[in-house]
Amino acid sequence: MAAEPLSDGTAGTIDLGDLTVRRLGFGAMRITGEGIWGPPADRGEAIRVLRRAVELGINLIDTADSYGPDISEELIAEALRPYPEDLVIATKGGLTRTGPNVWPRNGRPEHLRAACEGSLRRLGLERIDLYQLHSPDAEVPYEESVGAIKELQDEGKIRQVGVSNVNLEQLATAREIVEVVSVQNRYNLADRHSADVLAACQRDGLAFIPWFPLDAGKIAEPAVALAWLLAQDRVLPIPGTSQVAHLEANVEAARLELGGEELAALDAAA
Repeated sequence: MAAEPLSDGTAGTIDLGDLTVRRLGFGAMRITGEGIWGPPADRGEAIRVLRRAVELGINLIDTADSYGPDISEELIAEALRPYPEDLVIATKGGLTRTGPNVWPRNGRPEHLRAACEGSLRRLGLERIDLYQLHSPDAEVPYEESVGAIKELQDEGKIRQVGVSNVNLEQLATAREIVEVVSVQNRYNLADRHSADVLAACQRDGLAFIPWFPLDAGKIAEPAVALAWLLAQDRVLPIPGTSQVAHLEANVEAARLELGGEELAALDAAA
């Protein structure tokens, strides 16, 4: 049985500043090659996954210049341009690549400018809806990195700003410099180290985008892990895959509703 498209009522919606998206996105990291390096083994399937995501009502696609590198963004443009009016493309800059599964950080302002402008070219956009600083760089003051993003926003190249892989102090620093609408940190049923950052987002009305959302360890199945995330306020999961069948399963899992006792048991399990 084919998966039914998402609607605003399936998992709800969430605001990203002046943008509104359905509360289940698609993470486009795994449409690249092994180790998030090079082209996918099945380019046709990667294109089908992206197009099927939009058919299924997903209207946030999250990517980064470092996925491939460049390849994820290039595939998104190939598959989806001209973009649907309600589709939000979110991308990130601040990591570089030297090989499979290797992710050096680079938060220098000149690198971030080049990264953003490269993403604009590859995606075929005049302005990026949501641009996220991928990670703090210990070699560069965080204020300088965030300031570079703010400059790009002031120039009209970025619509909304997000940050990623931050602690509470870094989030506060970023928010003193620029309006931050989202935080993307690792968070799932088995790994809740960012619970304090999630709480800050819930308190202040920011979107919290958990990466690696389906990891549940031995606690539960992936569908339950996704339902657990969707039961939490301000959370916008972006599960990714390179297979249409897996994408459809994730969308169906978004319809799973957990009761109060089930949620309490899962909360206690970790």
